[in-house]
Amino acid sequence: MQIFGINPVLEALRAGRVTSLTVSTQRRTGLRELLRLAEERQIPMRRADRRELDQVASGQHHQGVVATVRPRTTVTLEELVAASDPALIVILDGIEDPHNLGAIARVAEAAGAAGLVIQTRRSAPVSGAAVKASAGALAHLRVASVVNLPRALEELKAAGIWAVGLDAAAEQSVYDVDLRVPIALVIGGEGRGLRRLVRERCDWRVSLPMGGQVASLNASVAAGIALFEAVRQRMG
Repeated sequence: MQIFGINPVLEALRAGRVTSLTVSTQRRTGLRELLRLAEERQIPMRRADRRELDQVASGQHHQGVVATVRPRTTVTLEELVAASDPALIVILDGIEDPHNLGAIARVAEAAGAAGLVIQTRRSAPVSGAAVKASAGALAHLRVASVVNLPRALEELKAAGIWAVGLDAAAEQSVYDVDLRVPIALVIGGEGRGLRRLVRERCDWRVSLPMGGQVASLNASVAAGIALFEAVRQRMG
């Protein structure tokens, strides 16, 4: 897979996932740390003009650097459960926009979540665009890919994880739920929210108190609010 942008490539270098680099012949600033790490790790590097980099990055904003990275190794649900205590896992139910996937990954990593659970179908892939939107967080965050999300939720619940679904129609506020226990925070897809079979498997469905005229928030913003409420409670 190829990723692009200074911060995503820098984080992938730090995580030891980069196998080769292509750097713009025109770029002269902002690359010092990146080039230092590449040299330190003996990563093969070549120079290319902007037109070639634009083609490699499919027109995305690459900031003059593209990296080839090792294929991501997915983890199991059991590994996610064991990765944090108490567990804090983020489940994505039909997030199809790679920029939303990346933004959620960024806030999840910042909140110290164990990782993400995504479905193999009807979900945004962990692509270069998603990695760029995550500002490199996906280089560090564990990702479990499952075929059936409702079944995955049942497995997590059997392991002692409470499923908390973000649902704009829920009467209970996220601020009224004890998030200090092991939880899997379930984020619904853009526009349609949680699917019925996923919603039915949530132990709690919670909403965010809305005081304005808009009825809902972007999925990544909502995820950030809920995740850092869990962080706040666990610090108390």
